[in-house]
Formats: sequence, C-alpha cells, structure tokens
Amino acid sequence: MYIQSKEVLDSEGRQYHIKCKKGDVGRYVLLPGDPFRTDIIARHLDNPQLVAHNREHKVWTGTLLGEKVTVASTGMGCPSTAIAVEELIHCGAECIIRVGTCGKVCDASFDESLSGVVITGAVRDEGTTIHYVPIEYPAIANRHVVDALSRAAKARGFNFAEGIAQCKDSFYGQHDPDSMPNSARLHERWEAWRKAGVMASEMETAALFVIASIRGVRAGAVMAYFAMNDETIEMACDAVRILIEQDRAAQ
Repeated sequence: MYIQSKEVLDSEGRQYHIKCKKGDVGRYVLLPGDPFRTDIIARHLDNPQLVAHNREHKVWTGTLLGEKVTVASTGMGCPSTAIAVEELIHCGAECIIRVGTCGKVCDASFDESLSGVVITGAVRDEGTTIHYVPIEYPAIANRHVVDALSRAAKARGFNFAEGIAQCKDSFYGQHDPDSMPNSARLHERWEAWRKAGVMASEMETAALFVIASIRGVRAGAVMAYFAMNDETIEMACDAVRILIEQDRAAQ
C-alpha cells in the first residue's frame, strides 16, 4: 500500500499550484524545469493544448500513440519539483520523465562524445526529501523507465551514459564555492562525488525519484550536458512510446 498525499485545492477545485483537475493530465508526463521549455516539448506531441500556467508551472496535454501525454514544468529546485510531482499524481500521472540539463562531475562525464546522462539514481544533497523520509532511503529511478530511455537513445544513435546525479539546492554552491563561508565542506563533498563516479549535477531528480517511489508511480530522467537539445526531447518521447506499448501489452 503506497502512501498518498492530501489534495490541496483552490476555490474552483483545481490543484492549488498547477491549477489542473483530474482529466487535465495524462498518465504519462514529461517534466522540464523551465516553463518556456514546455512549449518546445509540446510541439513533439500530437494535438497539444495549453491546460494551465500558474507561477513556474506551465502545463500542456496532447497525445502519443493515442494516449494522453502531459508536459509540465517544475521550476528550479526540489521544493517546487515536489509540489508539481505531488499535484500531477493527484491528477492521474503514473509515469513521469524529467527532461532537463546538468553539469559534469566525474572524469568520465567530460568525455566530449557524450551528450548527456540517463539518470539511474540521485545523491540526496538537498533539503526537501528529508521532509519525506530519512536520508538513508535511496533516490532511484524506475528500472523500466531507465531501460526505455537507454533503448530510445541507442535506436537514434545518441550517446548518453547511464549514471548517478548529485541533486543539490545551491547553483552557486557548485559554481562559486569559494565565495561561501563553508567552501571547504563544498570542495570536500564535490571531490567525493567526483571520486564516486557521479556523472551529473542538477537540482530536481532526488525529489522526483523519492516521491515517485513513495507514491507508487514510475519515474526517470534524461539530462543533457549544459544546454537543452532536441536529442533529450526525442529520447523522452520515444521512451514514452516504448512504455505505452509495454503497458498495453501487459494489460
């Protein structure tokens, strides 16, 4: 039995932040951070329609293979991601794929032939998920979603590694650690992630993976290095098609 969160609704019966109701959101969701990226990703769906836009959360819904698919933005960081994921699940989301960008960490990630990473798990180097479950609980992607993303990359000839992300709260803690009073701690921990083979640094996957696990939905993520590219969007859409076909076959 999975634990479901309480719905917090506005005066019109919509989810308080994303402003959606049941029926507005598909079973499958693509999850960028930037609301402007939702417009770009939605063009890859059939018959996309803008559903809602409130604060950092912009929501489109269309179809792939005749199934309802949603694109929704989280904003930056785990707190707003957690809100979006909870409310999307309330509206019927069952399979969520984050489509985003990341920085490089370990030596292997600096291979110039790599376009990005299919994230298998996240270092919980952030503060949101400790409000859900103790830090020892792992933030891991669903293995079927990871497989679908990796298969999609291979089929298109894209070079994406599979690997772990460091999920953090502070962008400038990574990019300007020497300006922080606790710079020694930041450098020490970054070196630990590097030596441990962490392939990406970003700000949302820990919340997505932990909440998905607790709420009983599937989640995964594909991250491009430094800047969003068409490869990540095409991979994510192809992965959704793979998962739709798998789900239909399992019925």
